[in-house]
Amino acid sequence: MALEIGLQIFSVKKEMSIDFWGTLEKIAGIGYKNIEFANHFAATDYGCGHNIDAEKLKGYMDRLGLKTIGMHISPLDKTDLDKVIDYNKIIGNKSLVCIIGYFTSKDEVLDFSKWLNRIGEKCRKNGMDLIYHNHYQEFQKFDKKRALDIIIENTDKDFVKFELDTYWAIRGGADPTEYLRKLGSRCELIHIKGLPSSVEPVNIFEIIGEDARIDGVTKPVEISKPEYFTEIGEGVIDIKSIIGEAQKIGVAKYLIVEQDRSLRNELESIEISYKTLSKVLR
Repeated sequence: MALEIGLQIFSVKKEMSIDFWGTLEKIAGIGYKNIEFANHFAATDYGCGHNIDAEKLKGYMDRLGLKTIGMHISPLDKTDLDKVIDYNKIIGNKSLVCIIGYFTSKDEVLDFSKWLNRIGEKCRKNGMDLIYHNHYQEFQKFDKKRALDIIIENTDKDFVKFELDTYWAIRGGADPTEYLRKLGSRCELIHIKGLPSSVEPVNIFEIIGEDARIDGVTKPVEISKPEYFTEIGEGVIDIKSIIGEAQKIGVAKYLIVEQDRSLRNELESIEISYKTLSKVLR
């Protein structure tokens, strides 16, 4: 299966807030075909996070030759899932993404896994996939086992799939290629971005300690400064090895550019990453 390039809209959040439709046109002009939206207002907005009618969005995307391949939904536990599913059916999206989880004990990880199974089963019954997206905290260990491994082992493979964020895996002290192999067919989406050589140490747990409390409220360290990110191909992450492993396994469908922050203009940033990935995938 050939890997296709996608874009997580969070990468151009400022541009989208200024001109939603115009930014979509510029994204299409760069060459992107596959779009993953980011709805951080799902408690009141059951769509793409910009209060856009589903039929209108579908029509505009079709005109630009764009396809919706995923929808980040937050807070997933405070939204009307039925309405979210209805919206995504109209726009042609089948991947609903839980974007984050926080845990302070193994029991919390196990409870979270049970919740993912319940949500995932409902999604599956409606022709949707529930996908979990990692950050760095899933690589914290409880009883000598990483939280992400506990989630993988305690969720039903038919109900819960994964979107591996390779940058955050590395920042959590893990090898993303190891997790590509571990997840196998459960990993259909891969997030990719660059890590500057100036970031030291790379492993966040070397800064905050393995026993740090990470609960979504307590922030042991600032991790999302613009200088902690760079465009694909300009940092120290071995992009070719990650892509090579994904191609070898042959299960992931999309390599999704997600530039959390950038010192560049957002549109310039995603164009650099697009051009780099296009060359690597030739």
